Amino acid sequence: MSRKVYGVFLYGSFRVMKRRIFMSAVGTSLATASFEMFAKSTTERSKRPLRLLVLGGTRFIGLHMAELALARGHTLTFFNRGRTNTDRFPEVERLFGDRNGDLKSLAGRDWDAVIDNSGYVPRHIREAAQLLEPRVRRYLFISSVSVYESFAQANDETSASGKMDDESIEKVDGATYGPLKAASERAARAVFGESRTSVIRPGLIVGPDDNTDRFTYWPARASRGGRMIAPNDPRDPVQFIDVRDLAAFTLRLIEHDIGGVFNALSPPGKFTIGNLIDESISTAKRIARPADPPVAEWVRTVDLGEQKISAWSDMPVWAPPEGESVGFAATSAERALRAGLTIRGLRGTVGDTLKWHLARPESERKNLKAGLSPEREAAAFAAIDKKKPS
Repeated sequence: MSRKVYGVFLYGSFRVMKRRIFMSAVGTSLATASFEMFAKSTTERSKRPLRLLVLGGTRFIGLHMAELALARGHTLTFFNRGRTNTDRFPEVERLFGDRNGDLKSLAGRDWDAVIDNSGYVPRHIREAAQLLEPRVRRYLFISSVSVYESFAQANDETSASGKMDDESIEKVDGATYGPLKAASERAARAVFGESRTSVIRPGLIVGPDDNTDRFTYWPARASRGGRMIAPNDPRDPVQFIDVRDLAAFTLRLIEHDIGGVFNALSPPGKFTIGNLIDESISTAKRIARPADPPVAEWVRTVDLGEQKISAWSDMPVWAPPEGESVGFAATSAERALRAGLTIRGLRGTVGDTLKWHLARPESERKNLKAGLSPEREAAAFAAIDKKKPS
């Protein structure tokens, strides 16, 4: 099995960090066409209200899917352990249980569709699907672009996915996340069939409520002000999807009864790391107004490596467009665009993310889970400045 972690460590081997991070012959201009019109349509009530079961539903993507589904007039049921965000959406029915062997609260119930956004292990998907299949029309599984075997080239939905040497392994880590997601896709299709299964493979999911802090790092860092390290070249491409665009696409597939596999992320070339950092800086100046205005200083890949500054974890969202990561930001989105996926502009995503971040508890604002700490960034600048000709 090819082992990878979604990202690139500049001073080590290429690996791909298996996180949730999702084509034919249509131009990428479809992604930007009439977004305002589409956004309006997503908040209008559906012509046919549906009964939806959400496996999970109370974390990042589930929150946004639930909010949009309710706004569109659908009836929701959450199935989870009842431990997270229990005060959100009090109008939603809750069934309590555990995917690891306690599904009895789902027995004997009917729904139009199930949204599985909490599945990581094929056994869990298989058991839930077998129980629900006689009484549910469609199974929608949220997978990941991490299923792809390699990012040494651009991928589309026909590209090879990773496989486990031992398919009995259920431990989810950097090496197994992608292959387990791929096996989970197969498990859902084996029970519901190709036509009744919808698989969405998101890229990096971003926006308000995302406490992984990967995308959040950039507007948060800009809001602190001062010199900030930016990776390599502002022209380097990046890909991601706003969680609200993912929610809208998910509901579109269900409402229109569309099956198949779809990469869901911004089309290649739409965004660069320079676009993201420039927008983060301008948004921070407008919203946070730091006393010392933020200024990006672009540091070459080789110099980042000397300071042991890695892609993805220290410079999140970005990877060098070369070698084993040349296809990292080149995943095709054409199939999803044809099915109705739209991608909003950066200004809204960055602005809403920064507003959410600034409203977080102080401990969360000061201890981001991704990106450079102030201390590491200052030490790196000191070393880089020391090398500059006097």
